[in-house]
Amino acid sequence: MRTTVTLEPDVERALQAAMRERGVSFKQALNEAVRAGLAGPGRRPKARFVQKTYSLGAEQSFRWDKALAAAEALEDEEQVRKLSLRK
Repeated sequence: MRTTVTLEPDVERALQAAMRERGVSFKQALNEAVRAGLAGPGRRPKARFVQKTYSLGAEQSFRWDKALAAAEALEDEEQVRKLSLRK
């Protein structure tokens, strides 16, 4: 929808600042501000969740999907060691 909006100077400055901070167009900054205002104080739109990922290196020799089995094997070895000390 196209319409003419008359902005007060302080609102225009706030929109210009939002445009610079976020690197978005006037249209996008205005639409985001209107959506946030219409949502009300307690109902801000949720930010999109983005999972951060990190490289673990080029090659891994340890199979992380077998970690539980490896932990059990280490625990078994420790139990055998403790039992052998009791003789």
